[in-house]
Amino acid sequence: MRRREFLTAASAAATLAACGSKAAPPLPPGTLSGANDALGHRLRKPDFPAPTETRRTTVAIVGGGIGGLSAAWKLARSGCDDFLLLEMEAEAGGNSRAGRNEVSAHPLGAHYLPLPPREARATRQLLAELGVLQGDADAAHPVYDEKYLCHAPQERLYTNGYWQDGLWPTLGVPQAERAQYTRFQEYVAGLRQQRDSAGRRAFALPLALSSRDPKFLALDLLTMRDWLLREGYTAPGLHWLVDYACRDDYGTAAAQTSAWAGLHYFACRDGEGQVLTAPEGNAWLARGLARASSGRVQSNALVFRVEQGRKESICDVYLAAENRSIRVVSRELIWAAPLFLIPHVFAAPRPEWLAGIRGAEYAPWIVANLTLSSAPQTRAGHPLAWDNVLHDSAALGYVVATHQQLRYAPGPTVITWYRALQEESASRTLSAFALRDGDSPSGAVNSASRAGKRRLLMGRDAWAAEVLADLSVPHPEIRELTTQIDIHRHAHAMIRPLPGRLWNGARSSFELGRPGIQFAHADVSGLSLFEEANHRGVLAAERTLTRLGVSYASSL
Repeated sequence: MRRREFLTAASAAATLAACGSKAAPPLPPGTLSGANDALGHRLRKPDFPAPTETRRTTVAIVGGGIGGLSAAWKLARSGCDDFLLLEMEAEAGGNSRAGRNEVSAHPLGAHYLPLPPREARATRQLLAELGVLQGDADAAHPVYDEKYLCHAPQERLYTNGYWQDGLWPTLGVPQAERAQYTRFQEYVAGLRQQRDSAGRRAFALPLALSSRDPKFLALDLLTMRDWLLREGYTAPGLHWLVDYACRDDYGTAAAQTSAWAGLHYFACRDGEGQVLTAPEGNAWLARGLARASSGRVQSNALVFRVEQGRKESICDVYLAAENRSIRVVSRELIWAAPLFLIPHVFAAPRPEWLAGIRGAEYAPWIVANLTLSSAPQTRAGHPLAWDNVLHDSAALGYVVATHQQLRYAPGPTVITWYRALQEESASRTLSAFALRDGDSPSGAVNSASRAGKRRLLMGRDAWAAEVLADLSVPHPEIRELTTQIDIHRHAHAMIRPLPGRLWNGARSSFELGRPGIQFAHADVSGLSLFEEANHRGVLAAERTLTRLGVSYASSL
């Protein structure tokens, strides 16, 4: 069945169910959640009450995702306790938050962390502090707590009606195509070992430590698909695997992803292939960071105006739960919220900031958590794994929340299904969904972006029907097993690494910051990865500590 026919069938199934047709049982119950749109969208037409209270703090941190939490973590570790973290949502954590029901905790976003390379020193320090990395954090191959190392089997692929071990398509693939797999893998292995004259890796994590050799930076001007074709890679299985990787890490198809970013996915780590995970995804990491901010987080707080003076910054903040505004005056400001908000919040955004944001696009995601009475049956191949991917699907497959149990117990479980809306990559999602028409930095609102908005805003039942239709291909019994489907929407989950956006200078003004303000969101890197957000947050904190005259041992 072609993908278009598949989606048409799913839509028809949802329609029949809605009409009460006997041909389809009613959909399982569930919820629809996501970012606090009602609060965030008030930035479209700011009508907030005037501040009635002024609070003073040495450092104000705007945004409680991984970047903001990392900044707070570093400040607290260095003895700087006079800070206030302002978070729009009811809970900090950004894309690394989790849900929980009577069966299991489960991710609402990011669900794993690959073993970090030595360059990601701040992330390794955090893991050591949490007791997950054991021994020397700077060792070439540290020891990790087996509780968090993904248990085998780690991943499998459903293709040609069978499950196979691993994600490289092998069933029915001729030897000539497998030879291209080998050539690509050997090339990537060589990239991992390459160093420039300054000793920098070709592709490092964090990105800021990567080589500046023009032959590598030029890759940012191509798409990953065009690079594959230029290098003579034509094997369909290789193109599928690379496209899957780009969608998985960047929410963007290989045909729209910078070749530099695409190769970075494969070459920035040490090639061990092991990951750290937990039933709640990366929420355990967010909670570990958040402990340093205890008592210094203001949640349900929307910063709607920022004004920078010569010696202090002023943030006007709407407290939704109290329906009032306060003014936060700080000596230093760390902006850890998405960059696209800057033109709508800062009283006088600098021209270079506006130029740096112009043309930015954000990837929307759908995450569905299905509560099952028992795990899906294992048939036609490799047994149920932690990560289960469907070859002929626009979705990214599903992970199993109960996989990390030390001894598998049959019974109810939760599986988490992921779908990046990568087909909307040409649209300006941020202008279509996040902000008012005609007011995005790109100045582009078109029919494609409005279509993307309509798809993102499909109701819970429509998404539940699509999820069940997708999973019924390998699991015909999925509908009978499912007792609940909860849908979580991420309207602008991650910035897209489009060609030319990583190394054309657009990010430089945010990377450098300015006296009194530092930028700590992963948007500054152009890659929405945990290690990047962690690095940006710690770097912003260390620069702030330097300005405050506070001594510290660098984590970078």
